[in-house]
Order: sequence, then C-alpha cells, then structure tokens
Amino acid sequence: MKLFKFCFFVFLIGFLGSCSMQQKMSSSAKKIITEDSAFLNAHVGIALFDPVAQKNIFSYQSTKLFTPASNTKIISCYAAMKYLPKFLPAAYLTEIDTAVVITPTGDPSFLMPDFKTHPLFDKLKSIKKPLYVLNNNWESPALGMGWSWDDYSEYYMTERSAFPVYGNQIHWYQEKGKKENPSYPGDTVDLFLYSNPEIQWPVKFGSERKNAFSVERDRDGNAFTLYEGKEKSAMESVPYITNGIETGINLLKDSLGKEILIAGEALSKEIGKIKSDTVYSQPTDSLLKIMMHRSDNFFADQCLEMVSQQRFHKMNEKELINEMLSNELSGFPQKPKWVDGSGLSRYTLFSPEDMVFILNKIKNEQPWERIKNIFPKAGSGTLTSYKSKNEEFIYAKTGSLGGVVCLSGYLFTNKKKWLIFSIMVNNTQTPFSKIRKQIGEFLLKAAEVN
Repeated sequence: MKLFKFCFFVFLIGFLGSCSMQQKMSSSAKKIITEDSAFLNAHVGIALFDPVAQKNIFSYQSTKLFTPASNTKIISCYAAMKYLPKFLPAAYLTEIDTAVVITPTGDPSFLMPDFKTHPLFDKLKSIKKPLYVLNNNWESPALGMGWSWDDYSEYYMTERSAFPVYGNQIHWYQEKGKKENPSYPGDTVDLFLYSNPEIQWPVKFGSERKNAFSVERDRDGNAFTLYEGKEKSAMESVPYITNGIETGINLLKDSLGKEILIAGEALSKEIGKIKSDTVYSQPTDSLLKIMMHRSDNFFADQCLEMVSQQRFHKMNEKELINEMLSNELSGFPQKPKWVDGSGLSRYTLFSPEDMVFILNKIKNEQPWERIKNIFPKAGSGTLTSYKSKNEEFIYAKTGSLGGVVCLSGYLFTNKKKWLIFSIMVNNTQTPFSKIRKQIGEFLLKAAEVN
C-alpha cells in the first residue's frame, strides 16, 4: 500500500507539473501571439514538441494547413541529406571512340561564384574529343507550379534545368572608378559595368538613376536594362531564360572555348551500353548550408531534381514528391500539399505538426552535428533578428512570402533540453519585423519554462 501511495504521489507531481507547464505556455502564447494586436486577423498555428518524451508540449491550431513559404526547404533538405552522396554528382561522362557524352544531374553549383573550384569545368577543359550533352532526362517545367509570373526577373525565381550553368543567372557588377574602357552603353571613366559570365546579348543603360544598382531582364528574352545606383560597388544576379539546356550550353561553350553539341537519339542509345564515370563537384553539405542560411530557392528546387536523378535516373520533381509522400513521408500527421522544393508556390500547404514531424525525422536519421552545421542558428543567416544570451538558442528555417511569416526548427531550453517547434503565420498585414519579434519572445519564454 505504501508503494502504491508513493507511485501515485510521483505520478501526481508529474501530472501537476505538466499541467502547470501547459498553463504557462498557453498564457505566454495568448499574451505574446494569439491575442496580441500584431496578429489581429492573421491565421496562426503553433506546435511545440518534446522528441524525448514523444509528446506535444503546446499546440494551437497545429493541425490546420498553412502556406509554409521557405519552410518547404526543410523537406527538400531532408531529401538531399538522405539521398545525395557526400559530394554532389556534377555529371556522368561517357567516352566513346569519337566523343565524350555528358549526362547532366541538375547540379546547381556548377560555375556558381559561391564555390572556388569546379572539377567538372576543369575536366571538360582537358578533354580533346568533341563534347555532347544528353538531353533526355529532364521532365520538370522550368518554372514551378504556382510561382508568381511577374517575378521573372528577380534573383529568387530562377528557372530550373537539367544542366545549370552559372546558377542559370547572369551576375551583374557595378564598380565606380575602376576602369577607363567602357564595356556597355552608359559606361564612363568613373562607372564600370560588367557581367559574369560575359555575354553578347542585348544590353542597354537606363536613363533613370536609382538609389540602388539594379538590372531588369525582358520578360520574353535575354535582354537586360542596367540602372546605375549610388553604391561604389554592387552586384545583382538576374535569371536568364534557359530554353531547356540550350542557353547554358552556349554560355559554357564561350567559357570553355570549345564546341558542345546536344546528343542525338542514336548517340543516346549507343552510350546506354557503356559504363559512365561520375565527376563530383562540391561537398553536399556546403550546398545545403548555403541553401538554408540564405534561403536559396534555386538550390532547394535543384536539390529535388538531383534526388530524382539519383533515384529514378531522370529529373521529375512531381514524381519524386508523389513517391516520397507515399512512402518515407507517408507519416505526415495531416495530408499536406507539396508542389515545389523552394516554397515559392502558394499552392504548397503544410501544418505546424507536419513541420514538427519532418524535423523530428531529420533529428532521428541524421547526426546532430550535421544538422547544426546545415541549419542556421540564432543570429546567423536569415535568423539575425532572433537572438538570445545563450550561445545555443534555436536552429531553424524561416519562411516569408507576402502576408506569410513562418519559423520552424529546434529550440534549446534553459533546462538543456532540445525541443522541436513550428510557428506559422498567414494572412498578416503587420510588418514582418514585428511578427518576428513576437515569435522570438514566445520562443524565449518557451525556453525559460521548459
């Protein structure tokens, strides 16, 4: 009887402690978020989960579906961490008597300024035989379903392709007082404009001077208008129209100084019987770290294409998503709608509980140090507005679109426990800085009481 009383007492203390914690979290949520004027008329969902105890600590509308914006990159990151090898496959090279055939893999790092070395470029430079590119393993559209059509000239809405070159962007630079020989109309002794890669496409100089250097691309063609800014040094990246792999191949031809042709059907059949060599590029985690820290849409979308290539020997975003949702991701608590890798699409819908599910899955399947290396922590990347006195506070991913502010990740508490959280805000008209400030305050309170 004494043992029973003792066990009951321990249970009661734990139960009351749990209720007290729930009450504190509920009170904090009401005060800081759900009943605060900053969130008036917004749709809000919150999930806070203890992965050790395997229980929800706090939830508010956590089963409802929200536009996740760049929180979608968490799922893309999961796929890349699980299925891509330690180094990114840059391409498969197949050598025959008369040529070398390149089978692209969707690697977005090729000739991107983020990386100092490019093994595939060096390899292609050394090949003496004619070069051909296979063009039969791409089955995704250049632009994702539900992307905003009028953002075609913005750096964050780059076309996807089987063989990205320079990130499928032209990187434009403004320098003042550096060169005397003008390169483009509008160049003077004091103003120098140039691009990487160099192009022979139509370029004109806008008559209007702006506060910041800017570049606009024509909607239906690779023609650019440059506007001088006040900066002494500035850079703008602008997507080019890929035309499949045609534009990229033309840029690569200029950079290599050699001819590259698209492989015909006969050549495609011939190399199918010959073993290929894989050329690797960057460490996979170096790409994923950039993707998560600066919320790179292009890297995220191309990661799904690369995973598709690894699993199906073709790049088909839709098929990969359907396959993953039917198998390793069939355990999502709610049935999400997932249509792209970056979160640019407003068609994509996930719940806070779905985000907790995928974050818990990453934590269970991947080394913790790897996660901490890839995910930005408080004060870094896109998390500069989330700060704490503690060295470790959160490792998380932001998500932002018009009217959308989301944050999902891992929270380190004052009791040295790791919790998983997701806070999703949709349909808000409050300045994002205010929303982020309130979310940060709620997480600090959650860390304090847990």
